[in-house]
Amino acid sequence: MKDSANRIMRGLGEALAHARGDEVPGLVVHVPAAIDVSAVRRRTGLSQIAFSRRIGVSAATLRNWEQGRRAPEGPARVLLAMLARNPRIVEETLV
Repeated sequence: MKDSANRIMRGLGEALAHARGDEVPGLVVHVPAAIDVSAVRRRTGLSQIAFSRRIGVSAATLRNWEQGRRAPEGPARVLLAMLARNPRIVEETLV
């Protein structure tokens, strides 16, 4: 029981370090190389205009992503990956 509590506390410490932006040895963060932006948006039930406003990009950028003319990069790709797992993450975090 004590060993389990120690592992939990160590894991919480690592999670806090990661949240602060510190390097956590052994932690691997997977961000998919390709994201179906249109499918992610449809899961939220939002129009292109509403979705683009919600994630802070122009409607033109969103259309380019959905039509495959451009691909999201960096933080946008991470945000879209998070939205793919939880379509309400923006509202839960920012509202």
